[in-house]
Amino acid sequence: MNYFQQLLQLLDIERKEDRQSYLKYAASTSITQRRTNGLAWYPIAIKDVEVGQGDYLTVEIERTTHHDLVHQFRFGASVALFSNIDASNDRVLGNLSHINGNRLKIMLRIDDLPDWTRNGKLGVDLLFDEYSYDEMQKTLQQASKLIDNNKHKKLIEVLIGERSPEFKSNISFYSSAQLNDAQQAAVQTIASAQELAIIHGPPGTGKTTTLVQAIKTLLAEHPKQLLVVAPSNAAVDLLTEKLSRNGLEVIRVGSPSRISESLMNLTLDQKMIQHPQMKEIRKMKKQANQFRDMAHKYKRTFGKAEREQRKALMLEAYQLMKEADRTEKTIANDLLGKTQVITATLVGANHYSIRDRFFETVIIDEAGQALEPACWIPILKANKLILAGDHHQLSPTIKSNEAAAKGLSKTLLEKCIALHPQTVTTLVEQYRMHTSIMTFPSAMFYQNSLLAHSSVANDVLFEDDEAIQFIDTVGCAFEEKNIDTSISNPEEAAFLIQYLIQLCSKLEIYYTIDFFPSIAIISPYAEQILTLKELYQQSLLIKYKNKISINTIDSFQGQERDIVCISMTRSNTEHKVGFLSDIRRMNVAITRAKKKLIVVGDSTTLSTLPFYRNLIDHIEKADGYHSAWEFME
Repeated sequence: MNYFQQLLQLLDIERKEDRQSYLKYAASTSITQRRTNGLAWYPIAIKDVEVGQGDYLTVEIERTTHHDLVHQFRFGASVALFSNIDASNDRVLGNLSHINGNRLKIMLRIDDLPDWTRNGKLGVDLLFDEYSYDEMQKTLQQASKLIDNNKHKKLIEVLIGERSPEFKSNISFYSSAQLNDAQQAAVQTIASAQELAIIHGPPGTGKTTTLVQAIKTLLAEHPKQLLVVAPSNAAVDLLTEKLSRNGLEVIRVGSPSRISESLMNLTLDQKMIQHPQMKEIRKMKKQANQFRDMAHKYKRTFGKAEREQRKALMLEAYQLMKEADRTEKTIANDLLGKTQVITATLVGANHYSIRDRFFETVIIDEAGQALEPACWIPILKANKLILAGDHHQLSPTIKSNEAAAKGLSKTLLEKCIALHPQTVTTLVEQYRMHTSIMTFPSAMFYQNSLLAHSSVANDVLFEDDEAIQFIDTVGCAFEEKNIDTSISNPEEAAFLIQYLIQLCSKLEIYYTIDFFPSIAIISPYAEQILTLKELYQQSLLIKYKNKISINTIDSFQGQERDIVCISMTRSNTEHKVGFLSDIRRMNVAITRAKKKLIVVGDSTTLSTLPFYRNLIDHIEKADGYHSAWEFME
């Protein structure tokens, strides 16, 4: 069994587990719950209907309420348009073909909308994501055949450990006043690598800045188009914006669900809308829909002449849409062909607009969070791969314990670092954290290699403030509560909110509201976040709402705040810490803080794990240990 056949087996195990858990969840939740969790839009309104190629309609819908809710809808996803009057029977399946803000388009495999769509109470359900699994499966099968037929490229051989990577010796020395020594060395390695180069970027070390400079260097030396991808839409959008700000011509492929106005102009869809030929395409589509509407005016009981006329009208509509589609593809290929960088998600690298494109180099950012089968989608489109990320932060989410245990949880980044250490450049100077915040994660994860830049090393909120604190709730009777699949600790949440009110009141001596420090309130548990948000909305902290963010640790990877407050949540007589045992999550949590880190938790429960015992000891040595009783009024 070759490398890719093993990956295919693990992917199949993961798909089955993921599908089973999704179907179980969907069957046991209401439309309100699914909407809150980003798996449904309800209510919606149908804004437009277009005839498409073949036997389907393209329906444009709009989310009419709850615009603030984050959702998980993505291009290519399987969805169901339904009526909540009779949701089990009144539903039709389709695929999401476009999404922008609060509007999306669905391709439905029908030639006309059912009557029930005119009765209101419509919604769209996100079905299990077969699309992503199908794309990963097809890619691994393709890679497997390349290996079996001995037609595989050097890059594939390097990545699976059958060949050593090679480097060019005639590359001129790279020097930039914008980058430190390690960052310059990373760019040098990327420029000289023939197949593989890796940037290992611990928190705050300027990984993205280095990556942007490397991309500019590659394009300057060899002006061939690059493909830049990442696991999440948020990561792709961040890179797209930074590349554009650095003067590069970039096109964002796919449909990010939440997109800023500045980024909108960088999407393929928006560039196509602005193209002068789109006026003619809209005219063709309008005429096609007119022909379709005329054809549908004929009743089911009509004679031969009417049947022929209906057939002729439908054929004319089809041919017009085919011509419009052909013209759109020509425009898209023209736009994509002229740009320097194309950006997409991992699965989005097989977006219809770039499915058949080949690139000299592909860059995968946040590779520590990338599921390996998804990485192979862009990899098979290139001769050279750049991986950037940190394998000591959050890893990809794996639903199947069996698949994880058999190796699916190990990322391609981890494998390549172990196989080819000569390709790795580790960035060591960080520009985010106070020295006291940095020291512990540096020791635990990075062999004490991190250095704090002088601009942040001693930066505190005010003179004599403690940059790092542990507030111990032991003896306060703050007990955790199990709710469904998550955990909350209402008393700890209430304490944290009151503590922050006191801190913010003190900060008002030093800062105006406009220049107030940014604050993150985070927890490993979603249920605790809901509790914190409810308490926050009813508290005096609401006056600082533009400066405070509340969310799970996972959602904050890649972000930073002046102040970070972590509600550890776990407090029980059995001293169980649950998935707090994944210490990479805590590495993310700690390293979000710039000037002040506050950890609130039960030391007795947490100290079951040596990692947390060491963290508490570290904070105590820095004179940051406090009992919660010190802050109670």
